[in-house]
Order: sequence, then C-alpha cells, then structure tokens
Amino acid sequence: MDSRDYIGKIVKVKIDRPLGSKHPKWDMIYTVNYGYVPNTVSGDGEELDCYVLGIFEPIKEFKGKCIAVIRRKDENDDKLIIVPESRNYSNEQIEALTEFQERYFESEIIR
Repeated sequence: MDSRDYIGKIVKVKIDRPLGSKHPKWDMIYTVNYGYVPNTVSGDGEELDCYVLGIFEPIKEFKGKCIAVIRRKDENDDKLIIVPESRNYSNEQIEALTEFQERYFESEIIR
C-alpha cells in the first residue's frame, strides 16, 4: 500500500519513541510521540513510521486520522502524520512540530 493511501483514514499506531524519549543512536529528544503502523512495510523495509500530533503526554499506542505524509526526498522513508479525529494542522504547523527530526532531511508534505 502506498503511504498516500492512508491519508483520510483512521490508523492504529504503536508508539516506540514516546514524547520526551531520547533517540537510541542520536542526541535528539522526541518532542512528539513517534511510532509505526504494525504489520506494514515502508520503502526502507521497516514498518511505516508515524508522527502523532495533538497528544501532549507520552503514550504507548494511538488510534487517529492520517492527515498528511512527509515524504523524504533523500531517502525512501515516508512518515504518516496522525492526529485525533477532531484536529487538523496546517503544513506550517506540521513542519514546526516535526522539525526536531525532519531538519536533517529534505522532504515535502503530501496531502
């Protein structure tokens, strides 16, 4: 399934890097909950990654709406943007909230 096919759909996310946790390899703290969609395969061969926006406490799992995809131009590793069903974010807000990690990559937001 193409990552763009998730836009507008309700998605279950397993959080493996909760808000406030440290990246296992790099000197970086997660400022949002970050996880993956179980039983999927992304372009990098691992499960499809997700940023969960609009939840301001560490969580273990989440079910929400996919409003966009961040497509990294320099590697094959898309990221879904998942939010509570009643929320929405502009591209500028998504860029600001994911900047802690995405600043290292050239990417675009797909709606």
